[in-house]
Amino acid sequence: MAEVLFYHLERHPLERVLPELLARSLGRGWRVVVQAGSEERLSALDAHLWSYSDSAFLPHGTRADGRAEEQPIWLTTGEDNPNGATVRFLVDGAATAELDGYERVVFLFDGLDPEVLAATRERWKAAKAAGHAVTYWRQDERGGWQKAG
Repeated sequence: MAEVLFYHLERHPLERVLPELLARSLGRGWRVVVQAGSEERLSALDAHLWSYSDSAFLPHGTRADGRAEEQPIWLTTGEDNPNGATVRFLVDGAATAELDGYERVVFLFDGLDPEVLAATRERWKAAKAAGHAVTYWRQDERGGWQKAG
């Protein structure tokens, strides 16, 4: 069973939070797949991960780059896992029917959008009903993460 984490973005946008979480994942030796909700978001994340910091580098690729098996971070809009990732991030409303096969599945969701909140609640219920270990994380006043459930 996967550990399923829900990160409620309230204080900082995805563009600030995702690179930090990806860097932590790579630091732990994990391979990662990031599933975006649209091709436009995928392209924006791809460009952002190349330039988000002058002092950091997040090696990643997309279908356009090829050689998925060589990429520690793979960006996609599909449910594929061509780099053999053990961690899956779902962003911008992306969803997957398959949580098994991953050690960790991370949903990053916009806390200000009522439709996204409703969809995320359903994903929470489904993951819990399937027997996954589910946790909920909120941003504190400084933007750090506090486990809330």
